[in-house]
Amino acid sequence: MRLALAKTVKRLAVACTALAALTPLSAFAWEPTKTVEFIVPAGTGGGADQMARMIQGIIQKNNLMKQSLVVINKSGGAGAEGFLDVKSSAGNANKIIISLSNIFTTPLATGVPFKWDDLTPVAMLALDEFVLWVNAKAPYNDVAGYLAALKAASGGSEFKMGGTGSKQEDQIITAAIEQKTGAKFIYVPYKGGGDVAAQLVGGHITSSVNNPIEAVSQWRAGEVKPLCVFDYQRLAYKEPVADGKSWGDIPTCKEAGLDIEYLMLRGIFMPPRVTKDQVDYYVDLFKKVRETPEWKDFMQKGAFNTTMLTGEEYKAWLGKAAQTHLSLMEKAGFVAK
Repeated sequence: MRLALAKTVKRLAVACTALAALTPLSAFAWEPTKTVEFIVPAGTGGGADQMARMIQGIIQKNNLMKQSLVVINKSGGAGAEGFLDVKSSAGNANKIIISLSNIFTTPLATGVPFKWDDLTPVAMLALDEFVLWVNAKAPYNDVAGYLAALKAASGGSEFKMGGTGSKQEDQIITAAIEQKTGAKFIYVPYKGGGDVAAQLVGGHITSSVNNPIEAVSQWRAGEVKPLCVFDYQRLAYKEPVADGKSWGDIPTCKEAGLDIEYLMLRGIFMPPRVTKDQVDYYVDLFKKVRETPEWKDFMQKGAFNTTMLTGEEYKAWLGKAAQTHLSLMEKAGFVAK
């Protein structure tokens, strides 16, 4: 009887071992337990929305998550709606948010009770570039000629700078140019970068500081031309885009004589009071996303700065960026009283 029981136990042990070998254990201490809400604190069709939906497609196509990911736009109050929603979802690791620099500008401009460190930083995915664009028919081809025309035009008041929104990134850069040169613009806000590009082509504004992806089709069509990029280094992309020139051929604004640098965050955050294991899961997920050919193609087409930061490095960058935005917006008079 004992021998038969021992043989039965042994057979069960062998069977369990075989079953364990066929059933892979999760590599993570935590994984999403239901559909993950991916909040976009901006409207549909914009840069943040495009990136979020690209990520959603990459994750689905490459089966990078067991649970589904759904994109939800919450753009009210220049993104405050989305940020406050995530802030109020403490401990909910099934919710993440993609941010641009409105994580700094929105609370400063509107006074909403929110700041970046109310959330949990996960990863910087990339940095979005800003380029100084002018109409292709403009009589100057470089920053020096542009600044000379700006200063000569009745103190700059005839120069119209088009941008997306008010007291956000585009107008902050415009204010920085004014502070650096002493010139003045008429700033004209539009709903999106596509509208800005169309207005520049039509000659209704003199210049813009659109992202590369928002004006590349007009550049290829010979309707606009880039004068400089607001990065600390030239872009890495060497393939020709228009007139035999690549993104890498565009000088930095600093080397062209306009000492201004500005890069826009494309980063991921979670609600407050989530665990390290939960953060680590998403860090690993987005590292996998960045390795896909779809992501790399998206980065090249949009001429992104592909820097990725996580952990303490990311937090340190965010702290410095917050101070930079506070200084720029205070000087421009954009901070809510």
